[in-house]
Amino acid sequence: MRILLGTCSLLAALSVGAAPVLFEKDIRPILKEHCFQCHGEDGKEKGDLDVRLRRLLLEGGEHGPAIVAGQPGKSLLFQKVRDGKMPKDQKKLAAAEIALIREWIAQGAKTARPEPVDPNAVLITTEERNFWAFQPIKNPAVPKGAKNPIDAFLLKQLKAKGLAFSKAADKRTLIRRATFDLTGLPPTPAEIKKFVEDNSPGAFAKIIDRLLDSPRYGERWGRHWLDVAGYADSEGYTESDAERAWAWRYRDYVIRAFNIDMPWDRFIREQLAGDEMVKPPYNNLKPEQIDKLTATGFLRMAPDGTGAGANNAAARNQVMAETLKIVSTSLMGLTVGCAQCHDHRYDPIPQHDYYQLRAIFEPSLDPKRWRAPNSRRITLFTDAERKKSDAIEVEAKKLDGERQKKVDFFIKQTLSWKLESIPEAARKPLREAYRAKKRNAEQNALLKKYPSVRQISAGSLYLYDREYSGEISKLNTERKKLADKKEDPKAMEELKRLDARIKFFRDALSKKVLDAMAKKAKDLRATKPEEPFIRALTEQPGKVPTTHVFYRGNHDQPKTAVKPAGLSVVTAKAIPENNEAIPSTGRRTAFAKHLTAGQHPLTARVLVNRFWLHHFGRGLVDTPGDFGKLGERPSHPELLDWLASDFMKHGWQLKRLHKLIMTSDAYRQVSRRNAKQDSIDPDNRLLGRVNIRRMEAETIRDAILSVSGQIKNKIGGKPVPVMEDEVGQFIIGKENLDGERKPGKSADLKGEEFRRSLYVQVRRSRKLSFLDAFDAPAMEPNCAKRPVSTVAPQALIFMNNEFVIAQSRVMAERLQKLAPKDPDGQLAAGWEHALGHEPIGDELSRAREFVQKQTALFKERKDKTPELTALANYCQALMSANRFVYVD
Repeated sequence: MRILLGTCSLLAALSVGAAPVLFEKDIRPILKEHCFQCHGEDGKEKGDLDVRLRRLLLEGGEHGPAIVAGQPGKSLLFQKVRDGKMPKDQKKLAAAEIALIREWIAQGAKTARPEPVDPNAVLITTEERNFWAFQPIKNPAVPKGAKNPIDAFLLKQLKAKGLAFSKAADKRTLIRRATFDLTGLPPTPAEIKKFVEDNSPGAFAKIIDRLLDSPRYGERWGRHWLDVAGYADSEGYTESDAERAWAWRYRDYVIRAFNIDMPWDRFIREQLAGDEMVKPPYNNLKPEQIDKLTATGFLRMAPDGTGAGANNAAARNQVMAETLKIVSTSLMGLTVGCAQCHDHRYDPIPQHDYYQLRAIFEPSLDPKRWRAPNSRRITLFTDAERKKSDAIEVEAKKLDGERQKKVDFFIKQTLSWKLESIPEAARKPLREAYRAKKRNAEQNALLKKYPSVRQISAGSLYLYDREYSGEISKLNTERKKLADKKEDPKAMEELKRLDARIKFFRDALSKKVLDAMAKKAKDLRATKPEEPFIRALTEQPGKVPTTHVFYRGNHDQPKTAVKPAGLSVVTAKAIPENNEAIPSTGRRTAFAKHLTAGQHPLTARVLVNRFWLHHFGRGLVDTPGDFGKLGERPSHPELLDWLASDFMKHGWQLKRLHKLIMTSDAYRQVSRRNAKQDSIDPDNRLLGRVNIRRMEAETIRDAILSVSGQIKNKIGGKPVPVMEDEVGQFIIGKENLDGERKPGKSADLKGEEFRRSLYVQVRRSRKLSFLDAFDAPAMEPNCAKRPVSTVAPQALIFMNNEFVIAQSRVMAERLQKLAPKDPDGQLAAGWEHALGHEPIGDELSRAREFVQKQTALFKERKDKTPELTALANYCQALMSANRFVYVD
């Protein structure tokens, strides 16, 4: 839509003779997008034509000049694009672009300034540098007319359109909005009641303070950052999608950082270069050192198949490319990946810049000295823990030795028995052949002749137990026949022989004995302290690679060597190649300081825009991961700059910014639409009301657990596992495959299945089906902004999903306990728990009528608990309601 509108406005402007059309401002961006790749870039000049400068177009190529100033009809460039002959085999130019080229030529093919001699000198034009996102962050004066600066900026644009804020939301709506915003959970009826009854001027500010102090805050806002960081508990890339056993430590670090209100400049520096803040070797680490190393897990979130059979140059370079994408979209709001193969087609990011940025990270992600995921781990074992573990292992090996002696004994018994059936002459050589460590041809032939001996091994001992049991049974039968012949010496002699044979076979029964001994050793080893690890990023001291530009992005075709540096469009400052004061290069530390020193035009803007997005459902820039040319322009550029400036000025503290935003009149408005505003501002970009927002997938699940009363608020730790059920759905559970590798019943998770969704395993290849239905992101490699869909499967989830049905019944049981023998009390309590409001008007009577009809139906069906089942249906209906799933 934006492109179509731009086309119409451009054609209209041209028709009335608008401002002069200039090469640098108007034409070069078109040619850069469509033509540079074949005509000038990388020394490639098809038809001997370079289109990067106006004078080169006048010089032309093998077919003559590409343009004739003042004469579009005689200009080959215009003819080719008008007739659709160029670009070849690619998307053709839009009508507006063709019209612009025609107008430029007709006006004399003018330039804004004299052109350089060398076309390679013009990598970034003045016009590109003047793009809004690359300008220094300003600190604009706050307009008059409101106490809160945010309101002042918003009202300035609203009033210019003849609009104003909507009225304030009621207290119940406001506490529900704030509680979901800051904790991702619904407020309890007790919390609602307390706020409603608090008439003090600072009542809402107290609510905000309480919510910001809650451990649930870090879980809620940590999840937002984990989207951008691309957090996953599996490696991706290959079909095996190997699990990341220790990635969760980074998730917990993020939660802690939000809860303690870690300044964001520090948060960024630790994630980019925490390892460079800790002196190696990394032994007996202190908690603050562990945190800094754990923070670098941010740079280990990209899909990485190099530990699962894909350890090749392509896979290694893909890890680097995806890591740069995560860094650039999250911290700079740019899609630098487009410059991996050629100069960025839309934004001023030359290919050279991409590889300079890559050079910052290559010492730690060096494809030529690659380390697979597990080899990068840092152990958290202390010397004391290792000593304890080693001592336990010594004792366990003693048990292993005792068991091996038993194995040797059982093999000896079995061998003796099998040799009994072999001709006597062959027994001795056969025994020697079996025991020989290096067998000759004759011994191998002998064993081949007698396979019953050759097959005896430690692994097959248990197979003989059945034969031994059969022999014992036969011998006991023979023994019974002789039991009455105690006076007969021969019978007594035979009894002794039988008893000896029975003892021989009983002693040879191996399975129970060996299993018990193995279990004893296993149980002992289970007492070892678990060796924990950090999934971190570090450099190998003294091994600094040289980074090259890859021709067309092909890692097999390195070209010019480059040095580390940030993007040229925002800084000309190079990153030091090597910091002699630390064991690593220090490049990432220098880059992190560059981003957070306060002069970078993107970082603070990108961050505050993202924070705004999560409060209002839409960013001031509606493309939070793309502040470039293809991204949206800011709806309130002055407000965006003021927020960024204020954020940095006050120590990069997020909790303060939350309170500033949430105490504004803008945040506290109702969401109800009105005709005047809809006609002037249908998309609500001016924020004359609050946007209604559907909860994210995790929030919906957590809200269900919360209203049922089953939610388990335990912070941190290993992820809750996900398994595939018998119909191919991914559910919470521990994999339990049968002999045919078909899923069986999950093992008992001991309540872990009721933890917040943040702690559910994020497996790239098996997203929890419930969360997937509500747009949980695919980490490929990260998610800058979640999509929001409304599709039929979402309704089916609420109707048929086992989790929803089970939680509805648990909620019903909870309501019966809250209001025993009071059906209306149960209905009202359920309404308030789920929706945050008391039922009004005929809502309670309609709910009563529904439950009564359902109760009668279940009685007809001989349901054992018709009242409870009907109430569960009511709870399920509440969970399915838009008022439950949406926050207004």
